[in-house]
Amino acid sequence: MKQILLPIDENQVRSLRAGDAISISGLIHTGRDKFHKFFADGGKIGVDFNGGALYHCGPVVIKENGIWQVKAAGPTTSVRENPYESAFIEKSGVRLIIGKGGMDDKTHDAMKRFGCVYVQAVGGAAALAAQAVKSVDGVDFLEEFGAAEACWHFNVEDFTGIVAMDSLGNSLFKAVADYSSKRLLELLG
Repeated sequence: MKQILLPIDENQVRSLRAGDAISISGLIHTGRDKFHKFFADGGKIGVDFNGGALYHCGPVVIKENGIWQVKAAGPTTSVRENPYESAFIEKSGVRLIIGKGGMDDKTHDAMKRFGCVYVQAVGGAAALAAQAVKSVDGVDFLEEFGAAEACWHFNVEDFTGIVAMDSLGNSLFKAVADYSSKRLLELLG
């Protein structure tokens, strides 16, 4: 398990390989559909993503005794952000995109050019993922976008995932698809 302490620089991220198990500690920020569209339309975000992590997540967060508590923080499907993600990577300097299901070739090309990786988080384990969140350090766009679409700032410790798309062009998703296609052809004769 490779330990990642955020922020991470380009050299560190380029040393990560598809298949590496990683443990992330530091500040990560959530962003989903409305966040990406807002950014793509020229909206100003108050977060410096340079060297940081963007988590495709619609968390369940409630306020208890004046303190935000994360009850569920599982990944959401990343493919919905394909129209926006390559430009976000280029303009923001983000180094880790965390989600589930992978992203398209255009986004992967941006990862290669600018030094970013895609981290597959475990789907279906939202309560477990929430345990890695040690504190909520703020939230942006709560009123504008609603709780699930807001940009939450999570201080995490040992948030785990697998590098599924690296900055060298390797993709676990592509490898599985290629193997499956080859195997299917073999089975069909």
